[in-house]
Amino acid sequence: MYTRFERFSLGISEISRYWHKLASEEMEKHGLKSSHSLYLLTLARYTDGLTAPQICEYCGKDKADVSRMMKILEQKGMVTKDGGFQNRYGGIFRLTEKGREIAEHIRSRASKAVEIAGADLTDEQRDIFYMALESITARMRELSQEGVPE
Repeated sequence: MYTRFERFSLGISEISRYWHKLASEEMEKHGLKSSHSLYLLTLARYTDGLTAPQICEYCGKDKADVSRMMKILEQKGMVTKDGGFQNRYGGIFRLTEKGREIAEHIRSRASKAVEIAGADLTDEQRDIFYMALESITARMRELSQEGVPE
């Protein structure tokens, strides 16, 4: 019999694995990796653009990862950087028209995948699931910062 920890860990791990597989297949069409989708979708939400520190915060990524990803997305013509210095950490990053089109395609495909994956749930079950997921995420964030009590 599985413990709560095993059920939780296995469930999260499987969802993550399948999600990354689907995201990889979609992003490959654009010459990108699954990890780029988070950045494109985040920038799409903020049409006035974001600084690198804001991207770090909103995506939950470190400075080095944001720098690498913005460089790749710039080179592929999906992101522009206005102002700041030549390094990746200065200025405001915005999606280009190409970037917006790809972000919208990703959003549409992701929404369809989530809709199909949750088709067996009622609206009430879905609300409870997301409320529980947000609660667990917040508590796990606290535990990662403070440690697990003895």
